Amino acid sequence: MAVAPTAGSRPGWSRRAQYSLFFSLLATIAGVVVGLILLALSLVAPRSYAAVRGAALDATAPVTAGLRAVTSTVGGLVSGATDYWDAARQNGDLKRLNQKLLQRMVEAKAIQLENGQLKAALQLRERSRDAVATGRIVGSSYESPRRFAVLSAGSGDGVQIGMPVRSAAGLIGRVMDTGRFASRVLLISDRANIVPARLLRGGLPVISTGRGDGTLDVRPLEVGRNPFKPGDLIITSGTGGLYPPLVPVARIVKLDDDGAVALPLADPANVSFALVERPFEPLAEEAPPPPPAPPPPKHKPKLVKS
Repeated sequence: MAVAPTAGSRPGWSRRAQYSLFFSLLATIAGVVVGLILLALSLVAPRSYAAVRGAALDATAPVTAGLRAVTSTVGGLVSGATDYWDAARQNGDLKRLNQKLLQRMVEAKAIQLENGQLKAALQLRERSRDAVATGRIVGSSYESPRRFAVLSAGSGDGVQIGMPVRSAAGLIGRVMDTGRFASRVLLISDRANIVPARLLRGGLPVISTGRGDGTLDVRPLEVGRNPFKPGDLIITSGTGGLYPPLVPVARIVKLDDDGAVALPLADPANVSFALVERPFEPLAEEAPPPPPAPPPPKHKPKLVKS
């Protein structure tokens, strides 16, 4: 059975709320009284008011200093965070700029290298008496056991099957197939390519055969002591025709039982331009001139006996 509220009671109004309201009222009245006292003190006794104001300043100084420190710390954190993000942005900009500059430097270096190879190829063509065409190496096999390269010069430029191909660095191979505008070159590192050569140091005749892995197998013609040393240069001998003599072929990098392993001096992966030459004809180059015809015999006059 519900009890009716008594007269004068306030529903929902607790005793704690009444105490809070009462103490708030007392604090307000105390503040007003203190303010009036200070106002009267400042009018009646300014020196005493100055002393009270100094004491209040001393009392509030630590609080003010603490608040200032907190404010400075928060401001420093905000400023530091701003500087950090600004530095991160500038660092990112510098990294992108550095990347662009590095890319431009690599491009300039590649252009300089290509211009140097083109100049060397043009000078080689001027010195070569049997030059047929000059082309660019546009591709080469790397992982295949057969070693080929594609040259941007074909039958339309006078290139024929069997012609040797070389660069300013050394021998590359020989032409295997020709199209109208391109040719396929069998590299000297292919297993099917055998190059008669000789050792530059001493002129010992050797045979160079491709190993199918980008290197060459070099063997002397005479069986006996291994004549090679690391760093020796191999050049063509001109024996058997096709390849002209004195063309650099490879450099010895490792010795084995009776021969050596060499690296080609003209790597198609690093060569941009190549020269196609006519096959070398040793008989026509080395044949001595025919001896002069003997003078006709002189006829002696016959003596007539009387």
